[in-house]
Amino acid sequence: MAHNLSFIHPDAKIGKDVVIEPFAYIAGNVVIGEGTWVGPNVTIMDGARIGKNCKIFPGAVISAIPQDLKFAGEDTLTEIGDNTVIRECVTINRGTTDKYTTKVGDNCLLMAYVHVAHDCILGNNIIMANSVNLAGHVNVEDHVILEGLVAVQQFVTIGAHAFVTGGSLVRKNIPPFVKAAREPLTYMGVNSVGLRRRGFSNEQITQIEEIYRTIYVRGHNTSNALSIVELEAPNSNEKDQILTFIRKSTNGIIRGMFNAV
Repeated sequence: MAHNLSFIHPDAKIGKDVVIEPFAYIAGNVVIGEGTWVGPNVTIMDGARIGKNCKIFPGAVISAIPQDLKFAGEDTLTEIGDNTVIRECVTINRGTTDKYTTKVGDNCLLMAYVHVAHDCILGNNIIMANSVNLAGHVNVEDHVILEGLVAVQQFVTIGAHAFVTGGSLVRKNIPPFVKAAREPLTYMGVNSVGLRRRGFSNEQITQIEEIYRTIYVRGHNTSNALSIVELEAPNSNEKDQILTFIRKSTNGIIRGMFNAV
């Protein structure tokens, strides 16, 4: 159902039971999945691909062109998964030739004034609180929580199940399962509360904590720590995930608490 005071381009593909409120603007190269609610004064521009049962609140702008001076009008996308909530005044820019898409996964919550820049790839079940800002080319893996006013530098990756405290400046990769805080951003332990909420056993959490003690607490350099973990830690999916993430982090990972200021 579209209100007669909204504008919907005739080429837009609108699914069943979509509600479009007054003064919303929907461009032509847009697909909106069934059951989605588009609030008043929402702007959805060319290249948007929005999933089912999403809620997009007033003032949000989805799929505007990138704020990148290299952008030359190429045909790129913004993809939003199912059941995602986009609150007031969120901005999500479409991709460039780097990835040709900016992606937000399923079951995410982007609170008011969040900005997701071009070529960011966000997984599922992510929560970003008010005024989080992601620069271009940022990857955020599943189940990450970013508290309010977090700012993330371009090309950074935040690992699955990580928790970042409010007002943090993220300049290095954050490994999976950890809590990060302070300035400069520092490893502050394992996100055990979040892991328990998501069904991780006490044994799994203890193994993750022991891996990070080796990496961050016992005074080893990163290369030696990873070798020790490889040889001594019990085999598990979490161990493999941590080792793979850190070894791929060519731009470095956040520091440990004992070399923090």
